[in-house]
Amino acid sequence: MNLKINTAKPYQILIERGCLRRAGEEAARVFPGGAKTVIVTDSNVGPIYAHAVASSLEAAGFQSSVFPFPAGEEHKRTTNILGMYAAFSDRGLTRSDFVVALGGGVTGDMAGFAAATYLRGIRFLQIPTSLLAQIDSSVGGKTGVDLPQGKNLVGAFHQPSLVLIDPDTLSTLPDAFFADGLGEAIKYGCIRDGELFGRIAAGGVKDEIEPIIYRCVDIKREFVERDELDNGDRMLLNFGHTFGHALEKLHAYKDLTHGEAVGIGMVMMSRCGEAAGLTEPGTAEKIARVLSEYGMPVSDPADPDLIREATQVDKKSRGDNINLVLLRHIGESFLHPIPRAELGRFMEALS
Repeated sequence: MNLKINTAKPYQILIERGCLRRAGEEAARVFPGGAKTVIVTDSNVGPIYAHAVASSLEAAGFQSSVFPFPAGEEHKRTTNILGMYAAFSDRGLTRSDFVVALGGGVTGDMAGFAAATYLRGIRFLQIPTSLLAQIDSSVGGKTGVDLPQGKNLVGAFHQPSLVLIDPDTLSTLPDAFFADGLGEAIKYGCIRDGELFGRIAAGGVKDEIEPIIYRCVDIKREFVERDELDNGDRMLLNFGHTFGHALEKLHAYKDLTHGEAVGIGMVMMSRCGEAAGLTEPGTAEKIARVLSEYGMPVSDPADPDLIREATQVDKKSRGDNINLVLLRHIGESFLHPIPRAELGRFMEALS
């Protein structure tokens, strides 16, 4: 299955089993022959897939090397970005060369940001190996790195030149990380496609994961093509993220995964929307039920006041307002701007 993303610099997304091991062949359609590349990967993914990707690239005439870094959101730090810059420089990468992001969302965000800023921008190839990265973060050009003050506060819009999504890589994911990715898939059903939400709620998603990946990516394509720089309704893709990012920060990015945090955030935001008369009653319970079916948490003991304080640097803020993403019902979402000073009252339903 193929999708084309018609951004300012259009690119192809290939969704096909086994395409990771043909990375060189696919890259040769996009990048100049003989180009140099650095494969950025983490300590979990690298030992499984880096050799196969490097061998395929070299067989296609590219000169490749590998830059590994420690796995985990807690390592999404500027120190590792500096390590990538050093590796790119040591390998002699020029603007004719490219970076490969091989791994999950953390790897894609960091490698993409390093590519966006090294030499003021070189090209990169996304090979996402987690469900979350395949259905969401590898597409759309958002790259970034965390600061102690919050998640993805430093970043750039830098579209990849090609995305290779190989569903076979999901076979090496622990069940907890597969469920983590489903948190984002459920989000897509919530904001745009009630049928997709129902399909996931019905169970058995591993047996039909390819069409689910395709549908999620296609929904994201629609948003990205209309709003590449995230100034309008692309913000709807952040349903659950305002509270979710706050929870990740409160947990120091360690014992709560991104998908889990977003899932809890979706339930919380829907509860607030219901209390405000903006969201159809029962919506939060529907979301909580499907999350629970896949073993994901639906609540967190963090104090609502601490959660509110942790949203202070939410990227959807505009001046003194914050754009909340709410649901009218499953399958339809909208932006609800409120003054930040009123956020505490809006969150009273969580107390």
